[in-house]
Amino acid sequence: MAADLEEKTDRYEGLLAEALDAASVAPPEGTPMHDAALDCEEMASSYLEDGRHFRDDDDLVNALASFSYGHAWLDAGARIGLFDVPTEGHLFTV
Repeated sequence: MAADLEEKTDRYEGLLAEALDAASVAPPEGTPMHDAALDCEEMASSYLEDGRHFRDDDDLVNALASFSYGHAWLDAGARIGLFDVPTEGHLFTV
């Protein structure tokens, strides 16, 4: 079971990092929606950093949770139009 958790944690980290690279803020600067997009992007990035910290401490459960939460921030933002994201592929559910 530990090997499965380790593989899944590594995979989710990669997915979150890739999703952060693929997402771009959609609303124009100076609008409340642009600010909301930046907040979501910051949350996702923070969860990526937190997950890496947990993984470095061999806390794979919290690392996986952090990577999952971070991706959820991006996915939700993409759904409501805060981000331009690829519509094909495995990164987003749009």
